[in-house]
Amino acid sequence: MTAAPEFSRPVAVDRIGPKGQEVEVTADEAECAALAQRLQVPAVLALSCRFRLTRAEAGRVEAEGTLRARLVRDCVVSLEPFETEVVERFAAVFVPEGTESATLDLTAPDEIPYANGAIDLGEAAAEQLALTLDPYPRKPGVSLPEAEAPPSPFAALRRRDG
Repeated sequence: MTAAPEFSRPVAVDRIGPKGQEVEVTADEAECAALAQRLQVPAVLALSCRFRLTRAEAGRVEAEGTLRARLVRDCVVSLEPFETEVVERFAAVFVPEGTESATLDLTAPDEIPYANGAIDLGEAAAEQLALTLDPYPRKPGVSLPEAEAPPSPFAALRRRDG
């Protein structure tokens, strides 16, 4: 049995009209805390995502989204926590479970399978946030210390010839 997502906002596919639908989802404080634990970051301070949904053939739902989040990250150089903002536009396609494409197309929008006639916009937003996170976050203004190059094994030869 799969655990329920920390941030779930199901939308019934049959409720998406022929002209499409706009939906905004926002995580509450408890959902942000649970997402921070899942994403292994010190804190998710805010998360919201606006979706533009359009029904397509064969139960597919095309989605364009704009994700906005504020997080606390730990700097990989100084180890200090710092606050950062994420704003990301993305596209995805919700497909009925079992109808995912067999071939990988890196230029096509990600396919997100759904079951029981509902897509989960909260989980889609959480997954998109996970994809946007820098694996090596650096606090603004912090740089790596200059490293001295190790001495060349040929340095002694250069001194003798010169």
